[in-house]
Amino acid sequence: MGDVLDLDPRRRKPAEPEQLWRTVLGEQVRRARHEQDRTQTETALRAGISPQYLSEIERGVKDPSSEIVAAVAGALDLTVRELTRRAVLAMPYDRPAEPPNTREPVRSMRFRSGPITGPVALAV
Repeated sequence: MGDVLDLDPRRRKPAEPEQLWRTVLGEQVRRARHEQDRTQTETALRAGISPQYLSEIERGVKDPSSEIVAAVAGALDLTVRELTRRAVLAMPYDRPAEPPNTREPVRSMRFRSGPITGPVALAV
């Protein structure tokens, strides 16, 4: 037999909250800093911010401005694009097994000038 589906909202488990961008970004800043064997103080001084503020960024407590993100990335010899890419790739998300096929099937039509082939949108 199949499983019984419990629809009582009082017994449902709450959904896991989605991880905040600042948390994921902070984790990537810390990871990059550790990969380079740099201290928070050294990195913060290079970025022009306080070590306390860098610590808060790494722990996901502070949501840094784009200027601060650029400064921290530069202090780690990274571009903003690379730091952002790392954070995006680290974001947990549910990925479908295969992307849905959204392309129209290829149709062939005959006109006086000859056949036209390829993706053609047809009005139905």
